[in-house]
Amino acid sequence: MKLYSSLAEWWPLMSSPDEYEEEAAFYAKHLLSAGDLPVRSVVEFGSGGGNNAFYLKQQFGMTLVDLSEEMLGVSRALNPECEHVAGDMRTVRLGRQFDRVFIHDAICYLTTPEDLRLAVETAFVHCRPGGGALFAPDFVRENFYAGTDHGGNDGANRGLRYLDWTWDPDPADHTYLVDYAFLLRSEDGLVRVEHERHVEGLFARSEWLQILGEAGFAVTVVPFEHSELPEGSAEIFLGGKPA
Repeated sequence: MKLYSSLAEWWPLMSSPDEYEEEAAFYAKHLLSAGDLPVRSVVEFGSGGGNNAFYLKQQFGMTLVDLSEEMLGVSRALNPECEHVAGDMRTVRLGRQFDRVFIHDAICYLTTPEDLRLAVETAFVHCRPGGGALFAPDFVRENFYAGTDHGGNDGANRGLRYLDWTWDPDPADHTYLVDYAFLLRSEDGLVRVEHERHVEGLFARSEWLQILGEAGFAVTVVPFEHSELPEGSAEIFLGGKPA
C-alpha cells in the first residue's frame, strides 16, 4: 500500500501524534486492566508510525513491530528509545514474552478469519501467563457504518489534506473498503493527487469472541470511549491469559 510505503514520509502530516493523546490514555488504562501481572513491557503489533507508542512509552517499555520498513522509519524518528522490529503480525515470533500485547487498528488489514486467528495466536504466544492483550479494530460488523472523514496538517514547507470514504459493497463478506484521496503540496508549492483503496476486514462480535476464546484468552468486550465519537460506536477486546 502506497500510504505505508512510497507515501510513508507524509504520515506525520496525515496523522499527527497530537491527535492520539486521548486515545492512547484510554488504551493505557485498559492495558493495565487486561491482565493480573504488573505492566512493565508491552509489544505492539502493527505499530505503524508510532503515534500511540509516543504516549504509551511514558508508562511502559515498548517494543514496536510493523510490516512496513518505511513506517518503522517514521516511528524510529518519533520514538528513538523504543525497540523496533520488522515483522508480520500473523507469523512473527520474537522469542520472548511480554506483560501485555497491543494490536491497534492495523488488525483491520486482516480480511479472513484465518488471518485473524493467526494474529491472535501471535498475541497469545507473546503474552506472559497472567498478562493480557488489547485488540482495537475500527469496527465489528454490529457497529459498522459507512461514512467520510477528512483532515491533514501542514509542516514547515509542505502540507497534506486527505478525504477517506468508508463503504461496504457486499455486507455478506468479511471485508469493507476505504478509498483515500490525498492532496500533497510539496516544498515548491506544486500539488499532486494520489488515490488508494484499502480493503479491510470486518468480523462479527461473535467471531472475535470465538477466535480469542479458542486461542486461550478470557475475553472482555469494552466500549471505546473518545470525545469525538458517539457512545457505542466502537469497542475493544481485552484478552486475559491464564496464569
